[in-house]
Amino acid sequence: MIPKRLAKILNDINNILLPKVCFGCNTQITRGERILCAVCRHELPLTDYNYTDPNTVDHIFYGRIPINKAMSFVFFTKNGIVKNLLHYLKYKNQEQIGAYFGDWIGSSLQEEKMLKNVDIVVPIPLHPKKKQKRGYNQVALFAERIAQSINAEYRDDILLKVVNTKSQTKKDRQLRWENAKDIFQLNVQAKKDFTHVLLVDDVITTGATIEAAAQTLFKIEGICVSVLSIAVVA
Repeated sequence: MIPKRLAKILNDINNILLPKVCFGCNTQITRGERILCAVCRHELPLTDYNYTDPNTVDHIFYGRIPINKAMSFVFFTKNGIVKNLLHYLKYKNQEQIGAYFGDWIGSSLQEEKMLKNVDIVVPIPLHPKKKQKRGYNQVALFAERIAQSINAEYRDDILLKVVNTKSQTKKDRQLRWENAKDIFQLNVQAKKDFTHVLLVDDVITTGATIEAAAQTLFKIEGICVSVLSIAVVA
């Protein structure tokens, strides 16, 4: 019992010296809370989408690419909790936010029949230069946790990003699509012993990045692609 008590004491001291804060509202969180305080977690704008019923994420890709099914977990708005979370995840070295969402979303996907035959989970890759600068792919840990939850294999060696694009946040749909063309390639050295891919990203805006990545995956004969993102722009 002594080690457990000591660990608890050290944890309490650490929380006093370096108090943990909510990434949604920046207030101090209490013991038992992680990443978000109870209030912010309750206020997250959940989409309630699933892999059975049609939804607005499916509609993004209608007539563009033959996605099997798509969904997002929360809505992204110009201001709010989700924007704060994804900013910390992407630019502030808070990769554990990806794990947080991966565990939460993953638990809700375990009974999704549409995902039972998913072989691999593939994150949208970063260009090597951008990954080196940032230190990690913000989607990687999220995708890993999703793969664990649905008993699929995590594969980050299938897609390669060969063009180092700048942020497309303020670009319109046409510019996003133009910039996304031909930015991915298949890794010719990777084994392609799979038929159903779950393609994962952090946020879907116009769908241009997902479309470009999926078009690259469709070069594999007989491939089926489903899509998952943490957020979709409302």
